[in-house]
Amino acid sequence: MAKITRKPAPRKKPVPKKKATATATVAKPKPPAKKSAPAKKSLKATRPNSIKSIKPWTPAEIHEVFSRFRKANPEPKGELEHVNPFTLLVAVVLSAQATDAGVNKATRALFEVADTPQKMLDLGEESLRDYIKTIGLYRTKAKNVIGLSAKLLSEFGGEVPRTRAEIESLPGAGRKTANVVLNMAFGEHTMAVDTHVFRLGNRTGLAPGKTPLEVELGLEKVIPAEFMLHAHHWLILHGRYTCLARKPRCEVCLINDLCRWPEKTV
Repeated sequence: MAKITRKPAPRKKPVPKKKATATATVAKPKPPAKKSAPAKKSLKATRPNSIKSIKPWTPAEIHEVFSRFRKANPEPKGELEHVNPFTLLVAVVLSAQATDAGVNKATRALFEVADTPQKMLDLGEESLRDYIKTIGLYRTKAKNVIGLSAKLLSEFGGEVPRTRAEIESLPGAGRKTANVVLNMAFGEHTMAVDTHVFRLGNRTGLAPGKTPLEVELGLEKVIPAEFMLHAHHWLILHGRYTCLARKPRCEVCLINDLCRWPEKTV
C-alpha cells in the first residue's frame, strides 16, 4: 500500500512549456514591420528627382527676367542705412539673423556718434551694447564690431579693405557680408546670397543648390554681366516682397510666366 504514494508523478507534465512554445510562435510575425521601412526611403528618393527634372532656363529667358526687373526698378537700393563703407560693414554684420528694419532702428543713433573705426573704439563695447540691444545676439555682435574696428585700424589703416578675403578676415564678417560690401560700397559684381536669394535660386530653378555658395556660383554663371551690379538687390527685393517664403504672391509676380516652380498659383 505504501507504493501507491508514487502516483503524484503526473505533476511533472510540461504543460506550461507547451504554452510557452505556443506564445513564442505567436510572437514571430514581427518581420513584416521591417519590410515597411524601405517604403520611407523610396519617398525620400523622389525629392531630388523632382528638382532635377525642372527644365533649365535658356539664356534668352534669363535675360528677359532681369530685363523686367531692370525696367520695374532701374536703380535698386539696399535697405540697410549707412553713411560710408565702414557703417555699411557694421550694418551688415549686425543684420545677421535680424531684419534690416530692426538694424536701421538701432544704427540711426549709433552712426551719429560712431561712423569710423576710431569713434567706434572710443565708444567702447559696453556703450555699443546699449545702442544695439534691441538686435538679436547683440552681445556677440558688439564684441565683433569692436574687434573689426580694431583690426581695421591696426591692419588696414582704418579703411574697409576691397578684397573678399580681407573682409572675411574681420570678426563677424563672412562671405555674404563681404559680397554686400564689395557690391554696395565698391561696385563689384558680386552675388550676396541671403535667405531670400537662396529660396529664389531653388524655387524658380534659376540656380538650384544645397548651400548658399552653390546658389551664388550658379547665379553668377547664368546672369549676364550687364545685370550683375544690381542682380542681388533685384532678387532680394523680389524674395522679400513678392516671392514670399510661405505664401508667394504669384498673381503679381513679374516673372510668373517664366518661373519653373511647379506649385506656382498662376
